[in-house]
Amino acid sequence: MAVNKLFSNDAAEAAVTGERADLLAMLAQQRHFLRLTTKDLSDEQARRRPTASELCLGGLIKHVTSVERHWTGFILEGPSAMGDVTDMTEEDLAKRADEFRLLPDETLAGVLADYAEVARRTDELVATVPDLNASQPLPEAPWFEPGARWSVRRVVMHICTETAQHAGHADIIRETMDGAKSMG
Repeated sequence: MAVNKLFSNDAAEAAVTGERADLLAMLAQQRHFLRLTTKDLSDEQARRRPTASELCLGGLIKHVTSVERHWTGFILEGPSAMGDVTDMTEEDLAKRADEFRLLPDETLAGVLADYAEVARRTDELVATVPDLNASQPLPEAPWFEPGARWSVRRVVMHICTETAQHAGHADIIRETMDGAKSMG
């Protein structure tokens, strides 16, 4: 199966060309590498943290799914979809920390299925959004420039970057676990 077909939406993809096709192909490739790090693992293995990091493979899939879900919400709804960092409670912070763990009641198959569904919706959005230049103001947060706006294009590139970064983390975790490599 071609890398860019792992997360395809054939109906939307049929009409996608040019820049949109390039963005979707890059995103599909990074998703492929991330998912590949979980190949043939049990739920218990997906929970393991074999490095000095707090990260585990199941948690990375959950985190990237959440990131993609929030940023596509931002494209559609603006900064309100991201929440206000200054309003975060201890409970919110605990939920965020759990985003990086595969919890006992979760399965690797379940988080991978959720990721595939979020990816399908993202691909459909990128294929059909009227204008890649349309922008929204970023929410207020210490890590964003005050008053900055991001276009749909910039958000999709950010999702690609985030996915690639965590695919690299996942590759190191998997290689530490059993020597398997997804990227070389």
